Amino acid sequence: MGKAYSALCRLALAAVLALGIGAASAAEKPVRIGYQKYGTLLLLKESGKLDEQLKAQGVAVEWREFPGGPQLLEALNVGALDFGITGEAPPIFAQAAGAPLVYVGVEPPAPKGEAILVPKDSPLKSVADLKGKKVALNKGSNVHYLLVKALEEAGLAYSDIQPTYLAPADARAAFEQGSVDAWVIWDPYYAAAAAATQARVLLDGVRPDGSNLVANHQFYLAERGFNDSRPQVVQTILAALRDIDAQSKGDQKAVAQRLSPQVGIPAPVLETALARMGYGVQPITPEVIAAQQKIADTFHQLGLIPKPIRVSDAIPGSKS
Repeated sequence: MGKAYSALCRLALAAVLALGIGAASAAEKPVRIGYQKYGTLLLLKESGKLDEQLKAQGVAVEWREFPGGPQLLEALNVGALDFGITGEAPPIFAQAAGAPLVYVGVEPPAPKGEAILVPKDSPLKSVADLKGKKVALNKGSNVHYLLVKALEEAGLAYSDIQPTYLAPADARAAFEQGSVDAWVIWDPYYAAAAAATQARVLLDGVRPDGSNLVANHQFYLAERGFNDSRPQVVQTILAALRDIDAQSKGDQKAVAQRLSPQVGIPAPVLETALARMGYGVQPITPEVIAAQQKIADTFHQLGLIPKPIRVSDAIPGSKS
């Protein structure tokens, strides 16, 4: 009995030690944060404050830059990323593809931060004039939904235009060369193109009557397993984002000067873009989920995603 008890104690101790080692390894594993070359998350990276806060918790940070939300969420889907920011459309496409993402925070609406542009001398005067025209956009990005809604309100179907799917840099080249008739784009590319080419805004995310055509939310997303196992890290990131948001909203001129060398856009142009941003990380509410579900349903009806999804399945605590 004594030998058997001792053997059991040794096994139990080994199990406890193994669990302790596993927990220590998990705690020491770096958090991989995906950002785009603009916005609050980039400001947080440049400040170094989050790195300091997480270092105090024994956590290192690996910052990874992406050209857009779809690419960022592709990295999250294959296990190469833990946390990141995108607009409304990318998580819908990613969820439809089975990505294990969860929504953990949202910025207030920024409907004027995206627009449909036409060259300054274009004969096109309204969205209705886009019928049969080539329209450049980044497939699966926020502006995809802006275009869909704008066409709908103008009495056009998505099939009435010729969508040309291009990343921002390629789309701007096509726009300036005249190989597309219009370009649907977001800030800061929108502000930069308007300043450099005097492009005309056909429509942005606000209707002429002042109501929002689209919300243009920015979402903070985490890999589901990461959020479940390391919620304190996620909360530290969100708290740091709230702090940097408050600072940024209060001094956009200084923020533009700080961001300008990183983004490669003149500070005065960035000020224009920053003035159109939403500031202040907020929790995911039923109203936000409903708005996302409407976008998801629209994309499914258009055949842009292969199957219907429930956005609520990508909320922390859901059983998806």
